[in-house]
Amino acid sequence: MQKFSIFNQYRDAILVLNDRFEVLFTNNVFKRIFGKTIDIKQFAHSFNFDICLLDTENIELISPIFQAVHAKENFTTNAVYRGENSEIFYYELSTIKKQNYTILFLHDISAETKLIETEAKLQSLHKACQDLENENESLSKIKTDAQAQAIKIALINKVSNIFAGSLDLPKILNSALNELLAIFGAFRVYYAEFSDGKFRVKAVQGNSFDYPAAIEFDERTFETIKNKQISITNKLAEFSGAPHFERPVLRIVVPVFHLNNLKGVLTLLSYKKREIEEEREILEALSSQFANAIVRSELYVQLINSEKMASLGQLVAGVAHEINTPVASIKSNNAIIRKIIQKLDNDELSDTLQEINNLDAEAINRINNIVISLKKFVRLDEAELQEADINSEIDLTLDLIRHETKNRITIIRNYGNLPPVKCYPNMLNQVFTNILVNACQAIEGEGTIDITTFAQDDKIKIKIKDDGAGIPSDKIDKIFTAGYTTKGVGVGTGLGLAICAKIIEKHEGEITVNSEIGKGTCFTITIKR
Repeated sequence: MQKFSIFNQYRDAILVLNDRFEVLFTNNVFKRIFGKTIDIKQFAHSFNFDICLLDTENIELISPIFQAVHAKENFTTNAVYRGENSEIFYYELSTIKKQNYTILFLHDISAETKLIETEAKLQSLHKACQDLENENESLSKIKTDAQAQAIKIALINKVSNIFAGSLDLPKILNSALNELLAIFGAFRVYYAEFSDGKFRVKAVQGNSFDYPAAIEFDERTFETIKNKQISITNKLAEFSGAPHFERPVLRIVVPVFHLNNLKGVLTLLSYKKREIEEEREILEALSSQFANAIVRSELYVQLINSEKMASLGQLVAGVAHEINTPVASIKSNNAIIRKIIQKLDNDELSDTLQEINNLDAEAINRINNIVISLKKFVRLDEAELQEADINSEIDLTLDLIRHETKNRITIIRNYGNLPPVKCYPNMLNQVFTNILVNACQAIEGEGTIDITTFAQDDKIKIKIKDDGAGIPSDKIDKIFTAGYTTKGVGVGTGLGLAICAKIIEKHEGEITVNSEIGKGTCFTITIKR
């Protein structure tokens, strides 16, 4: 039609349709590319969307041509055209609605599309080349890595010598961790002890970090640890709830088991991306040696304590003998003096001397009672399990620490009716003594210690509660750890409560603690009947 002849000046192919979708006009470019006459349906089916998000049941609307024609407003999309020889061309298809006409423009973008595809292929080739360069670089490092492996094995032997050469647990931990730091090129290495379902960091080498009282790993990592497997992951956070690193960090968590008992974990952190499959056996061997070293150290502490108790028993036996001899003499003399006093004629002098004589007799009885209590307490001849009255054992301990409580601390005894308990009385007395003395020292000035005992099912419970200063929440999880003390340098050894925990464990029981600053502390001991 003459009025559409202006479109012959366009470089794009143009098709004009009426409102009945009949072809009214095609410009010269269109005729040159697609032919002078066309079947609109056949023509439409030669086109497909480049990316089709259409959701319709009308099959015709799958074609971008039909979409353009049926659109209520102006329409634009990219379409793919398959020519007679199956050649593929790309067009930008757009329509303009004018009165009762639909004017369809087909702009050839095949060259642009192919350029994009070519650039994508070129980019892929560049990446492949870069990958090859990286692979060549990795291969060139194999020789260096092999040499480094030999050096690492030598360092492993050094760590083994550290384990074998010392029974000092802090020294073992710090020396071994320092070597692991060098072996694996880590920026931080630490050992976390496992107890009561929690991990507590005991020694750290490398970049310092203020660890909380207890840490937790995610469920998947913990399952791996329980299965005695090494966890190797890239993480943004060191443990659950930890602050995030700036970039992912290689984290290696090595479980430390003694027999089937989880003692703790060794954790290594590194910014270096590396495979450690070849070093897995080395880590497993170190884990085993680490566990043995820790157990040896714990046994050594127990041995020292046993020897101390044995030495104390021998000392007490000797001191008791030495005390008994002069006390027996004083007691005999005091009886003679009593008889002489009774014969005096001076009533006033007789009363005064009688009063002094009675005080001396009381002092002698107290000395005898202390000696008897000391002998009962050490019980060198009672190494086997035997039945004991827990209430009486606590009373015995209170007699021995009377110097700590006298005129200062009120003892409240809430004793239940307890059956005899099969136990190691001397060991339990050591536990009672340690906790009661700590309670006395926690009370400044006057105070109260409340002792409650009762039977519950097949267990005996002992609660020792004081109204002292209390234990800070960030320290309460550490008090049963060997070497930890809140009493300052030269005052506490840090072994008392750790040994108490071992003694209660030996009785197949448990010891727990609750405390609040300014209100006091309560230890609860549970043992089997």
